[in-house]
Amino acid sequence: MIKYTTELENIQPESLQGFFVDWPNPPSPVTHLKLLNGSSHKILAIDSESGEVVGFITAISDGVLSAYIPLLEVLPAYKNNGIGKELVQRMIEELKNLYMVDLLCDDHLQPYYEKQGMMKASGMIIRNYQHQAGILE
Repeated sequence: MIKYTTELENIQPESLQGFFVDWPNPPSPVTHLKLLNGSSHKILAIDSESGEVVGFITAISDGVLSAYIPLLEVLPAYKNNGIGKELVQRMIEELKNLYMVDLLCDDHLQPYYEKQGMMKASGMIIRNYQHQAGILE
C-alpha cells in the first residue's frame, strides 16, 4: 500500500535512492533531501510495507499567484501503478487557489500531463547541465 505525505521529518538521504533515472549528473540523495526541504510544496509517496520513498513531486510558489512544478519522479519498479497520477492530482489540489500553475516537460510527456487537466503552452528555458547534480558545498 502507498501512503502520501507532505512531511519530511522521518526522511533521511538513505530513503531517497534510485531517483533521477537517466540523468547524466543526478543529484545525490543528500542534495535531493535539500531540494525537498527547499520546496514550498512537496508530496512524497511511501511504500508502507518497506518505508521506502517511491515517488515525489515538488512545487515552488510565491503563495499569492503562481507556482511551478519542477519535479515529478516515481521509482522505475513502481511506475504504471497510478502513483505519478496521484501525486500530480494531490499537488494540483494543493495549489488550486493560485492563478497559475506551470510545469515544463519534454514533448513526449505532454500527453501525460494533458490527461491530468493541464494544457500545452510555450515557454523558454536555460539548462546548465554542468549544474544538474545541484549546487555543491
